[in-house]
Amino acid sequence: MKTINIFGVTGSIGLSTVKVLKQHPDKFSVNAVTGGNNVKLLAQLAIELNAECAVIANVSKLDELKSLLNGHNIEADCGEDGLIRAAEREVDICMAAIVGYAGLKPTITSLKHAKRVALANKECLVTAGELFLAEAQKYGCVVTPVDSEHSAMFQCLQGSQTSEMEKILLTASGGPFRTHTLAQMKNITLAQALDHPNWDMGAKITIDSATLMNKGNELIEAYHLFPIELDQIEVVVHKQSIIHSLVQYHDGSVIAQLGTPEMGTAISYALGWPERLKLDFKRLDLFKIAQLDFEPADEKRFKCLYLAKQSVIMGGTCGAVLNAANEVAVAAFLREEITFLAIADICEQTINLAQSRDIIINADNINDVYEVDKQARIIAKSLL
Repeated sequence: MKTINIFGVTGSIGLSTVKVLKQHPDKFSVNAVTGGNNVKLLAQLAIELNAECAVIANVSKLDELKSLLNGHNIEADCGEDGLIRAAEREVDICMAAIVGYAGLKPTITSLKHAKRVALANKECLVTAGELFLAEAQKYGCVVTPVDSEHSAMFQCLQGSQTSEMEKILLTASGGPFRTHTLAQMKNITLAQALDHPNWDMGAKITIDSATLMNKGNELIEAYHLFPIELDQIEVVVHKQSIIHSLVQYHDGSVIAQLGTPEMGTAISYALGWPERLKLDFKRLDLFKIAQLDFEPADEKRFKCLYLAKQSVIMGGTCGAVLNAANEVAVAAFLREEITFLAIADICEQTINLAQSRDIIINADNINDVYEVDKQARIIAKSLL
């Protein structure tokens, strides 16, 4: 039986992970679970999973967590320090599913104490890709991708040499505004942006999917995860979200991974690799789908995708600057303080100002990334 920590258990990836684990109670034993603010759900899941420890990021809710766990012999902890203590628990697998930059510190800590990190958090690679993977190699921690797109690439590469890979085709649904003109995008409401046509996700990642920043982040992740150049990654809009990604080889063969638009398969593969765990989830019906459509991504209408590519070209801590600006801008949009198109504008302006102030540097260590993130957030907030 493998021991597992689930960081971000109350989020969409965390809850999908719980569904997978419940289908294999003989294979996994839960050590620690963490959540952000939903203390009642965190306590409920900790009890259901018979976890040893539960951590709530919101310090003010520790007493409530202790009360909810009373009598269940589950340790309660809180805050960033509590997340780090949970990450320091020796386990076989860490499911890294905390959303956003907040997941960076506990996930990097987990590289030292877990044999495998199932990586759902995008920001670890977007903000500190080279440093993160160097730490994984240093401690012998295996990183398996959880994002459906990177899981698809990972699956398509099984049995082949990465040196034989010619191109990665990264698919994108195109989000709810795939066919909108820039003029139409000027009047997009929060409710419209939160209404994704295919995927059921949290608010932050749903907005990122609407701006295609999510796809930009995934492009940066693919660049770090696989030995490939930027010009060998092509974003393809595929509105049905059935093909999760494709790998083209130097003999002309193209291998694709298909599945229904849910996360169970990618999660189970990240946990079970090199084996496949049996899942009682909905199966893909190609006859019902009947048609698969593809079109190029428009970087003029979806500037966040362009900015993600530019951050790879600029290198250094540009990814950290871009991520910080995007988190600030998306939070403002969710509060309905800025327009939808302003998200990309703030990201672009933050990068330009950060570059002019020599904030984009080649980071020597993770503390450099933390400082760059701090400075970039100050710039982005000044632009609201």
